[in-house]
Amino acid sequence: MGDAYPTLTDKHLDFIKAQRLFFVATAPRADEGRVNLSPKGYDSLIIKDPQTVLWADLGGSGVETIAHLKENGRITLMFCAFEGAANILRIYGRGEAISFGEEGYAELAAQFPQFDRTRAIIRIHVERVSDSCGWGVPFYEYKGEREQLQRWVENKPVDEWIERRYQKNAASIDGLPGLSRPAERPE
Repeated sequence: MGDAYPTLTDKHLDFIKAQRLFFVATAPRADEGRVNLSPKGYDSLIIKDPQTVLWADLGGSGVETIAHLKENGRITLMFCAFEGAANILRIYGRGEAISFGEEGYAELAAQFPQFDRTRAIIRIHVERVSDSCGWGVPFYEYKGEREQLQRWVENKPVDEWIERRYQKNAASIDGLPGLSRPAERPE
């Protein structure tokens, strides 16, 4: 059994910075809805302060995380030690997805200058942090990031990339609203 904390500590921050992979879990409110669990890589996570985490959502084939956050805000991040001492760290919190085209997106996205385009910035308000032994997690050797996602984004003109996001990410697999075009403002 591990320990629980109300906020991230310096020890947690050091552990998180050493990880190359983390997992994001969300779920809809409905009992028949699907739980989503996604692996995330790249250098796409920033710890703003002990109570706030930002993650650059680079996009993917589904929009589950954004849809679930819009519906209920629940989110868990999990980090596993694949090298060194065994450890698992979970961050439980309430999240919000600020998608491209929405107010506040540009300011948040500017904190990730290594990414030209992100589908959304996920802001997580930390409610609980827990660690556990991780003895069952095997050792794995990090060999590098896969380049396909970044190449795919870079090879699409911006307008085409945006339109594809709105078309392919309009709803979750359970039919929850995903990305939506910003409402046009009257002049």
